[in-house]
Amino acid sequence: MNAEIGKKKNVFFRRWEWYLVILIIFVNIVNVYLSPYYLNMTNLMDMTFNFMEKGFIVLIMAYIMISANIDISVASNIAMSSVVMSVLYQSGFNIWLAVLSGLCTGAAGGLLNGLIVTRFRLSSVVVTLGTYSLYRGISFLILGDKAVTKFPEGFSYVGQGYILNSPVPFQLVVFVVIAVLFILILHKTTFGRYVYSIGTNEEACRYSGVKVDRIKVILFTLSGFLSAFSGVFLTSRIGVSRPSIALNYELEIITIVVLGGVSMYGGKGTMAGVILALFLVGMLRYGLSLKNVPANMILIIIGLILICSAIIPNVVYGVRKRSEFRKEI
Repeated sequence: MNAEIGKKKNVFFRRWEWYLVILIIFVNIVNVYLSPYYLNMTNLMDMTFNFMEKGFIVLIMAYIMISANIDISVASNIAMSSVVMSVLYQSGFNIWLAVLSGLCTGAAGGLLNGLIVTRFRLSSVVVTLGTYSLYRGISFLILGDKAVTKFPEGFSYVGQGYILNSPVPFQLVVFVVIAVLFILILHKTTFGRYVYSIGTNEEACRYSGVKVDRIKVILFTLSGFLSAFSGVFLTSRIGVSRPSIALNYELEIITIVVLGGVSMYGGKGTMAGVILALFLVGMLRYGLSLKNVPANMILIIIGLILICSAIIPNVVYGVRKRSEFRKEI
């Protein structure tokens, strides 16, 4: 009995999430060394402004990748929905009607991805790689090389405001609420179990009566909606909309999801790991910015993290399996 309990505890502490916790502690120690002001509560809260927009998309990207798919068009969808919203506002629309139009544009882009993937049974990589260029191209077609600025104060609060007189950013609270909802759906509902099942064996799900295509369309539509939702917060925070907004976001979003323990082959991963990875990468970025590391170098580092996060779990899994096999012998 005690041996079984010990074995369960051992398995628990060997979960990927614990490695992420250790890395977060290490990154925080380094950041404290880089700046004595890092542990200031206001600074810690303000740090989240830099990665919460990615966080909204990371949540749904985890679902999509667990289902053995991917959406490379998220950053382009941010740009397209932000440009549509901004141009409508510039044309005289009420800002909140313009925001609603932007959200609908993003959802429509996601829906198009889902319909093409399911109706033509095409790889989501190929489809979203195509719409990655399409949506960014539409953004440039609408706005050219211009930018829209001077948004109303109420809109600016969305991406820049704090809750009452506290140092807690409004968008951080919104993220926490949505994250809790996504955690419950993935890990506590039938829909979540279907997402895992599709990623494990899609054909078996189809023969079992699971509405695979419908679930995929829902996931891609949500991806488009949350991309637009992220675009609203990003536009509000930086106070400008242009076709080049959110450039290269898709790389960091995919890196975070894979680093969080989600298998690139589908069927594995937890929301806890993905959220830990989000804060890990966000803190790492913030620490590098404290040392004035150039943006291109940060992009290279994130690319290396993506490669390592894809390789390391497989190496750890292989070592663990060999160890268990030797014990059995």
